[in-house]
This record gives sequence, structure tokens and C-alpha cells, in this order.
Amino acid sequence: MLIEVEPTPNPSTRKFLPGTTVMEAGSRDFPSAETATASPLAEALFATGEVEGVFFGRDFISVTAQPNVDWRGLEVDVLQILLDHFSSGAPLFRAGTAEGIHIADAPAFAEDPEDADIIDQIKELIETRVRPAVAQDGGDIIYRGYKDRTLYLQMQGACSGCPSSTITLKRGIEGLIRHYVPEVESVEAI
Repeated sequence: MLIEVEPTPNPSTRKFLPGTTVMEAGSRDFPSAETATASPLAEALFATGEVEGVFFGRDFISVTAQPNVDWRGLEVDVLQILLDHFSSGAPLFRAGTAEGIHIADAPAFAEDPEDADIIDQIKELIETRVRPAVAQDGGDIIYRGYKDRTLYLQMQGACSGCPSSTITLKRGIEGLIRHYVPEVESVEAI
């Protein structure tokens, strides 16, 4: 089995492509070791002691190193863990618990029902144009709400904590959303 490794715009994060489907649907973010109990693979990656975050996408896994960790050594460890996992056919999540189920977070606040059409347009743009582009960089972006002409999004995976995520959010995503949905004045990360 060959696992490709790609850099991401976040220098702390690498994207690993095992050449097989990782998640059939959706994505799963593990921002800390404490959140990884649902997945033996995520737990194994955190067990290296050098991993700060793990993210499962449709066909990739993003791993974020702790500050001051040299990727040259960590990459070998991550590759070995991934090879062992995918070669053995082990499940991504533990069986018999609901911990592996991830339900998208509800909006961060109550939305105005009069904004329903605007929100539908925003969600469609995020699904069709923004999320695929962000996944190319090893991350994901989640709709968190729309209120008072401001769109709130959450960055995950390689995008969370990335030095260039603010530029991507403000220049790229905000420009795209405002072009197609002029009611949106601002896009903010939460």
C-alpha cells in the first residue's frame, strides 16, 4: 500500500492520502487526544506524543504536529500507523458505541426565519464550491450561522490554526460568498 503525503498551507499539518475511502460521508475533527476515544486510529496518532490534531476527510487524513515538532521524524511514525491501520482492515471507529457518530453542530445562535433563502444559498455555495477547495488543503469548513448580514464559519483540520486561514477566509471565501449572495457583508471564523 502506498500512502501519499502532501504539505498543506498550514506548516504544522500534513495531508495523508491512503488511496482508499477514509470516511464514506462527512468528516470528523479530533482537535485533542481527549476527543479521539471514538477512533482507534486517531488514538494511535495522538499516542505518538507529538500530534496536536487529527482530521478525517473523505479520502484523506490530516495530522497536525505539536509546536516545535520536526515533521521529518513524525512523518515516519504517522505513515507506519496509517499503514498498519489500513493494511489490517481495522475499523475507523469503535463498534458498539455512539461515539463514532458525528452530527453537524447546530448554528451558534438563533437565526431569523426571514433569512432562510439567504441561508440556503450560503449553504449551497459552501457545499459546492468552498468545501471541495478547502478539502484540497486537508481541512473542512462548517457553517455555524448567519445573523445581521454576517456569516459565521468554523475551520477544521489543516485550516484550523493555519497562519493563512484568515487570508483564505477574508479574501477568498468572503469574496466568493459576497459575489453570489450580496446580502452577506462579512464572513467571520468562530
